[in-house]
Amino acid sequence: MARGRSAGYEDQRELILEHAAQLFAQRGYTAASMNEVAEACGLSKPALYHYFRDKYDLLVHIAEGHVSRLQVLVGEVQALGLTPEERLRALIQRFVLEYARAKYAHRVLTEDVKFLKEDDRLRILGSERQVVAHFSLAVGQQWPHIAAAGLGTPTAMLLFGMINWMFTWFRPEGSLTYEDLAPMVADLFFGGVPAMRLPAAPEHDR
Repeated sequence: MARGRSAGYEDQRELILEHAAQLFAQRGYTAASMNEVAEACGLSKPALYHYFRDKYDLLVHIAEGHVSRLQVLVGEVQALGLTPEERLRALIQRFVLEYARAKYAHRVLTEDVKFLKEDDRLRILGSERQVVAHFSLAVGQQWPHIAAAGLGTPTAMLLFGMINWMFTWFRPEGSLTYEDLAPMVADLFFGGVPAMRLPAAPEHDR
């Protein structure tokens, strides 16, 4: 008869992933070691292997867990039945705050996805594309002329360009917090998109 997991097993796994994400983000995936992860978690190395088989296993769980959480946020906002503007603003707000909460996992996903094996990379990037597609749809519902011009996804990616790299420059210990910044991002996006000039159609389409 198989022995069941202890009540704190999942909590310990999450703690390990948080410490590993911080180490990978600060030192780089290739430089960080399982010894360092174990030390950061207050575990022996054999105990660490009870939860994850190797460093690569940690990387996959960090990246996939982060994307899965973003998918959950998308579903939660979708279920609220908001207007197009309210929905897009809610998505921006929640993503900025989630990136703040999971800044190390986000950095790992952004910078270390290149170390994933092809099948894992394609699966995780496929989930990312689903998140982008939802933002693209939300942009198109708010500004139908953007969708009609086939610019929903590029416009959504411009938005991600604002928030994805926030961790490289923003210091929340200053006068601004992520809670302050989230509505500023939304206001900047909503103020800027209406001013976008659509590219001219190619000569053969005129």
